Amino acid sequence: MAERINLTQSTGDLFNESVESALRYLRAGEVIIAASEHGYVYLANAFDKDAVNAIHILRGNSAGITLQVFIKDKNMARGVATGLTLQQEGLLDKFWPGLLSVTLKSQPGLTWNLGDDRRLGKVNLRSPNSKFISAILEQSGPLATSSAALVGKPTVLDLATLAIYESDIGAIFDEGLLTAGPLSTWVEFSENEITLQRVGAITVEQLRASVPTISAPTL
Repeated sequence: MAERINLTQSTGDLFNESVESALRYLRAGEVIIAASEHGYVYLANAFDKDAVNAIHILRGNSAGITLQVFIKDKNMARGVATGLTLQQEGLLDKFWPGLLSVTLKSQPGLTWNLGDDRRLGKVNLRSPNSKFISAILEQSGPLATSSAALVGKPTVLDLATLAIYESDIGAIFDEGLLTAGPLSTWVEFSENEITLQRVGAITVEQLRASVPTISAPTL
């Protein structure tokens, strides 16, 4: 069985011990479950191909599906992506941490495989607004992530609804019943353009206040 660690009243030393526990499992190649803003997610070392593949299996992903990557901040984004412009960095400064997902070109020398065998040459990044996950990221580096729900099923807000064998993961970090909320807003960065791919928690108007020239071909 996975170790269950209660974070609902975790502060100070207890919080730090929980972060260390999470790091220990991740460094051992295990998948863990933790709470992002509006749902429980799987987390694994983005550079551990077996752990990344374990998330795909747990989710029931079909071939070619790529996982998102959680990162701490803009500085970590520079380490895994290429060619951020000042305008693009300004958008990250405005909406990170938070519900802005960004697809951009990945560094060619990275040794990860998020599910596409690196054929796409791109990665989708987000800096989550979660105290616990942020504390992990500060020491772990990039983490592959996906919803802890099976493909096509609702987001997991209550850990009692997990549809897995807990023996298949290392640890579960319990923050109680979560509140449903919007999806992230998804944009794509190219060399000289920012393109809106999906509207979620951040509106078009909020984006255009920072980037008046943002392209929104799907709207």
